[in-house]
Amino acid sequence: MNEYRTIDLEEEKNELGKIEISPEVIEVIAGLAASEVEGVHSLRGNFAAGVVERLGRKNHGKGVKVELGEEGITIELSVTLRYGVSVPEVARNIQTNIQQALQTMTSITLDSINIHVLGIQFEVQDEEGEQ
Repeated sequence: MNEYRTIDLEEEKNELGKIEISPEVIEVIAGLAASEVEGVHSLRGNFAAGVVERLGRKNHGKGVKVELGEEGITIELSVTLRYGVSVPEVARNIQTNIQQALQTMTSITLDSINIHVLGIQFEVQDEEGEQ
């Protein structure tokens, strides 16, 4: 049985109560922040995420995995980049953008952001435009 886990924001406890953030929220924020980076073609999810997306439900956390460990929060991101970009530069930009977005929106500090480049997308000509 899957245990429902949240992230407590210790510094945000006050007389009104505490704030908890679901890992799914972090996945969505990280996925959107990564897709904003110039040179990213797409995020790559697993087979199940692809099936769900084909059924009409948009999955903004696709290709993002959040791990809550003893040392902190780790994000694993799987991406496909556009042909011709500098892979290390785009990967660093993705890490920076995710870190800034999460810090601004949630005040969460991360242990690490690991980028997995799974492919390069070449420019594909539109067949209808050629005819």
